[in-house]
Amino acid sequence: MAAGGLERKADAGAFPANLPGLTSVRFVLALGVVLFHYQLQWRWDAMAVTGLLDRARLGVDVFFILSGFVLTHAYRAALEAGTIHYPRFLAARIARIYPAHLAVLALVVLMVLAARALGVEFDQDLYNPAGFVMTLLLVQSWAPDWITAEWNGPSWSLSAEWFVYLLFPVFAWIGLRLRDRPGLLLLLSGVLFVALDVLYRRLFGDTVVHAEARMGILRIIPEFLYGIALYRLGQKLRPSARWAIAASVGFAALLLLAMHFKVDDRLVVVAAGPLVLSLAMLSKAGADQALARPWMINSGEASYALYLVHFPVLIAWKGLHSILTGRTSAYVLDWWEVGALLVLTLAAAFAIHYLVEAPARSWLRSRAEAIWPLPSERGKMEPGSQPPDV
Repeated sequence: MAAGGLERKADAGAFPANLPGLTSVRFVLALGVVLFHYQLQWRWDAMAVTGLLDRARLGVDVFFILSGFVLTHAYRAALEAGTIHYPRFLAARIARIYPAHLAVLALVVLMVLAARALGVEFDQDLYNPAGFVMTLLLVQSWAPDWITAEWNGPSWSLSAEWFVYLLFPVFAWIGLRLRDRPGLLLLLSGVLFVALDVLYRRLFGDTVVHAEARMGILRIIPEFLYGIALYRLGQKLRPSARWAIAASVGFAALLLLAMHFKVDDRLVVVAAGPLVLSLAMLSKAGADQALARPWMINSGEASYALYLVHFPVLIAWKGLHSILTGRTSAYVLDWWEVGALLVLTLAAAFAIHYLVEAPARSWLRSRAEAIWPLPSERGKMEPGSQPPDV
């Protein structure tokens, strides 16, 4: 028995199917990104007091880590049995990301058309046809920003996700080959992170964790692999309930302190990994009840819609206010507006999730399963029986 009540074994067994801690935390991450954008619009200089709101934008990086972790979990049995079906995998990924993406993109198109019809002044170069096509196809973060694609800024991360989905067999093969050597996997993801950071700084003069529409794929590659490595490490560990709870609280506190004290962005991303692993370990130790409440799970499921819709709602709010008051849309938000915006955005997110995203995902997956029937071995974890993903 290792120190801290943690036992290492060659194979400590699989994680349970559902990992509620990883679902619940998604809402916190998405809300953090929302508040990051809000704090750019209000009077209070948050950075003078704390780095929490500024570093909250790194919730995107935690989503990338989660993506590698959860997809490895969802397809572990199929990967190890060599039965993963790539077309069905891609169909499940499309069903996961496209319904909400298309719904919000349609909302933005309506906003742009309405603004033009009303003669509202805005930078129309941001909403160009080529950028629309790139955003629609989710390829806007695959190359330097030669074409402006700002139809919905946050969708750059979907483009990065789509990139690693297409390359998932490569990532999965690496994870499978090194599944018994998670330390080497972690080292590989770290070396890749440093190398791509050096490359990005030489090309664009900025750190890789600031990559978005401009080569955002370089940001997700090492972080996705980091998530896979953390999952393979988690397979080797058997925590006690006490250890799992202590680790989750400790790593959460460590991450928040790093954010508060404005630690380098790259170190904050690295520090997020142990928190992801410890939240998953709560389920392995049977200590995840506190994070498995229905309202927390439902909020986590709606986090994707919240992330996508918050920026268009913010733009629409400021644009409408400008029309009604004659003020420039660059005005600073009052506190009551921040509260009203948050309520409106949450309502829009839950509406999109329950009325569009969830039913469309189920329908698309059922169509994919009709085309490519699931294997008879129902124990294999495939879309439809897998835990909620990111």
